[in-house]
Amino acid sequence: MDIKEHAKAEHTQEMPNILLIMADQMAAPILPIHNKNSKIKMPHLMGLAEKGVVFENAYCNAPLCAPSRFVMLTGQLPHKIRAYDNASQLSSEIPTFAHYIRLLGYHTALSGKMHFTGPDQLHGYEQRLTSDIYPGDFGWTANWDQPEVRLDWYHNMASVTDAGVCVRSNQIDYDEEVMYRAKNYLYNHVRRRKNQPFFLTVSLTHPHDPYTTRQEWWDLYKDVEIPLPEYEPSQEELDPHSKRLQKVIDLWDKPMTDEQKKIARRAYFANCSYVDDNIGQLRKVLEECHISQNTIIIFSGDHGDMLGERSLWYKMNFFEMSTRIPLVIYNPSQFKPRRVKDAVSSIDYLPTLVDLATKGKGYEKIHPGLPLDGCSLYPLCEGKQGKNLVYGEYMGEGTISTLFMIRTGKWKFITCKNDPPQLFNLEEDPHEKVNLAKDEEYSTLVQNFQRDIESRCDVSKINQDVLYCQRARSLCWKALTKGKKAVWDFQTFFDTREEYVRNNGDILDDVEAIARYPPVVVPDSKKEVLKTI
Repeated sequence: MDIKEHAKAEHTQEMPNILLIMADQMAAPILPIHNKNSKIKMPHLMGLAEKGVVFENAYCNAPLCAPSRFVMLTGQLPHKIRAYDNASQLSSEIPTFAHYIRLLGYHTALSGKMHFTGPDQLHGYEQRLTSDIYPGDFGWTANWDQPEVRLDWYHNMASVTDAGVCVRSNQIDYDEEVMYRAKNYLYNHVRRRKNQPFFLTVSLTHPHDPYTTRQEWWDLYKDVEIPLPEYEPSQEELDPHSKRLQKVIDLWDKPMTDEQKKIARRAYFANCSYVDDNIGQLRKVLEECHISQNTIIIFSGDHGDMLGERSLWYKMNFFEMSTRIPLVIYNPSQFKPRRVKDAVSSIDYLPTLVDLATKGKGYEKIHPGLPLDGCSLYPLCEGKQGKNLVYGEYMGEGTISTLFMIRTGKWKFITCKNDPPQLFNLEEDPHEKVNLAKDEEYSTLVQNFQRDIESRCDVSKINQDVLYCQRARSLCWKALTKGKKAVWDFQTFFDTREEYVRNNGDILDDVEAIARYPPVVVPDSKKEVLKTI
């Protein structure tokens, strides 16, 4: 029996493994899987896309790290789960896709970032392999009571002005640990957890700013002409929310030079290539362990990055570079390669993952009496039609009232109680230069979108709750920093007394045999000889 045959015999599980790979702040519109003119080098992602289902118009529902991830986990809109900003706390009583997948019999594990705040740092995951890169406390609470005040933890332009090459950074340290733990988890799966399927989330922090990268990734672009942003309106031309964001990130009246923009964008491109290399490393482990044929791979992200487009950087708005995310579902044994044009979003991931685990029978497993805003993307993977509709909400820094978005067909509608509405025809105006909401010809369409929001949401009540949560968390945070500080950051623990070789009663040869992969396969003829000795 050769190694592959042995692997097949050892792993007899019926349900597929699921590997969810996430990037942080990766803007879909400039990736090579979407843009034929892209300068970004991502051969491993292109390989997934070639045989996978690529969603051309996938969006996040809240363009900020924690709220976006909480919507993705729960399948519910931000205002329903109080996912308001990066210090919001997801309630432990709200089911996530990790809970549902775990109920199906999977071992669920998280390696990397998920931006959980509060004492619950698992939210359905059975095992967490790393801590988070960002704090799990209330320190980053937004403050609508004083919108003109720049808090010390806000983004600033140092990520652009200081961009370039580095040897080490927080982000590199973190993602190297994430990858080590994730790969080791996969090796341990084939060595010790042979007949239980895994659901492993590998959540990298790259290419999130700061825009610094190692020399080898920087050098990939030494002969590449790095493009400048395509559309950079003047300060006077900006909409009110964009003006506020320029002040939030300390860009107002402080324009960047073209050279600074190119250096920052080059480093960002390089970090996308770094993420791509990690995709390749994970696929290599799956191949080495002979579990690639029974593992579904999903690649996605939490939100995008403006990278200077529309004279903005980072996220916190509903323009394409900020809110469009990559989404590839690689499951060639089940789905033919195809590209889906329908607008979808990360709110759809919970029912989609349950469907992927049950081959389309998720409706039998998802509790009908619990709220769920997302719809499974499984039918779209099969070539069927979807709802082609995305709702978005943003309540974080930079806004002073809930910002709403509707994306359907060729239209994108953005509105906020304090600001004029915006309407864009994305087919004719992909860079969102022309606000059609000002045109009388589109007044009925604008009114219909506005009525849709008002029929689903009590905007005043939502805004009041945002303010209440901000004030309550700010007070608690001030109190918790007095005396002995309360710490909720996840602490990983690996019991080294049970690792490698220890005198714990185990036979040395057994310890070495369990750790070796692939195992030594003893031929039947030799087994018979050993029996007679």
